Amino acid sequence: MSGNESTKVVYMDNNATTRVAPEVLEVMLPYFSDLYGNPSSMHTFGGQVGAAVIKARKNIASLIGASPDELVFTSCGTESDSTAILSALQSLPGKRHIVTTRVEHPAVKNLCETLDTLTGHKHNVTQLPVESDGTIDLQKYEESLGDETAIVSIMWANNETGVIFPIAEMARIAKSRNILFHTDAVQAVGKVPINLAEVPVDFLSISGHKLHAPKGVGVLYVRKGTPFVPFMIGGHQEHGRRGGTENVASIIGLGMACELAVGHMEEENTRVKALRDKLENGLLTSIPNAMLNGHKDQRLPNTTNVSFEFVEGESILLHMDRYGICASSGSACTSGSLEPSHVLRAMGVPFTAAHGSIRFSLSIYNTEEEVDYILEKMPPIIANLRAMSPFWKSSHQGRVGKSQCKCEC
Repeated sequence: MSGNESTKVVYMDNNATTRVAPEVLEVMLPYFSDLYGNPSSMHTFGGQVGAAVIKARKNIASLIGASPDELVFTSCGTESDSTAILSALQSLPGKRHIVTTRVEHPAVKNLCETLDTLTGHKHNVTQLPVESDGTIDLQKYEESLGDETAIVSIMWANNETGVIFPIAEMARIAKSRNILFHTDAVQAVGKVPINLAEVPVDFLSISGHKLHAPKGVGVLYVRKGTPFVPFMIGGHQEHGRRGGTENVASIIGLGMACELAVGHMEEENTRVKALRDKLENGLLTSIPNAMLNGHKDQRLPNTTNVSFEFVEGESILLHMDRYGICASSGSACTSGSLEPSHVLRAMGVPFTAAHGSIRFSLSIYNTEEEVDYILEKMPPIIANLRAMSPFWKSSHQGRVGKSQCKCEC
C-alpha cells in the first residue's frame, strides 16, 4: 500500500476474486500436511483422502442441483470453458457454428476468436448483440440458431455489469433444436439459486476463487448423456474425463465453500443486495453526471457498475487506492489499452462515460460502515479529477452558464 494515505482496506472487487473463507482454509490445512495421500491410491491412507474428495463433490453438486458424477474438476473457470466448447466441436465434427454474445468473458470470447488457428478448421461464430441495458433479445437469439450450430456458450451473469441472462429459456430453445448449451456460471454460482434439474444446460463452468474458495480449482458440469471429449489427456482421474492428480486441498476447500454458499444465499440476496443498493443510490445522487450500466433489477445482488462522465477509470482507481478502496474499472486501460470495456461498448455506453466506469462487487464480508466510507470519499475524488479534465470543463460550461455553475470546476 506504498503511497496510500490510509492502511485501511475496503475490498469491493469480489467479481475479480474473493477472500478464502476462514472455514474453507481450516478444512484445507490438513491436506497439506497430515493427509497428503493420493486419492487414487488403493491403501487406506490414500482412501481417506479420496473419501474427502467424494464428500466435496457432493457438496458442490448439491449447490447447483446436479449429480456428483456429472462434475469434472478442473484448474479454473477458463479451463472449464475451453473444455466444454472444444469438446462440443470435436464430438460434432460436421458442425462448426457457435453462438455466443459480444459481452462474454475473455475465456470464451478469445477462444471463439482464435478457434480457426487453434483447430486448423474454419468456424462461424455468431456474437449476439445486447440491448442498452445489457440484456439479450430472445428473438434474435433464436434466429441465430441453425442446423450447423454445434454449441451455444452464453454466460449466466455478466462479470462487469452483473446482468443475468435467461439461461433456462435459452437452454430450452437450444435443446428443442438438438444444440448443445454451455454457460459460464462463474459469477452466478453461490450468489443466485441454480437448479440444473430444471435448467437443461449441457455444460456449466464454476471457478472456486469467485465464491470464497482458493484460486486454482474449478468445475465443469457435464450433463449425463452429453457427448464429451477430454481436454486434458492422462490417467484415469475424473472417470477418464480429465487426467492429472486432483488438487485435493483446493477441491475440499471448494466443497466447503459451496456448503457455506447454501447457507449464505439468503444473505447475498437481502443484506448484500441492500448494501449494493445503498452504495449505488448514494453514488448516483451525490455525484453529477453519473449513470448506472446494466439492467437495474435483472442482475446479481452484489454488483453495480457506475460510469462517471469525463474522467478516466484508471485515474479514479488510483485515487481510490490512496484510501484503500479496492474496485475495478470497466475500462481496459489498466492493461495498456486505450479502448473502453468491450462489454460497455456492446451496450452502447457513450465513450465519455465508458472510460470512467467503475465496478463495485460486494460480498458477505462487506459492511455498512464500508459503504459509508466509500460514499464519503468518492464525491471529492470525482470532483477533483473533473477539475483537471478539459472535457468536463468544456461540456459542463457549455450546458450551464458560468454564473449558474455550483460545482468547483
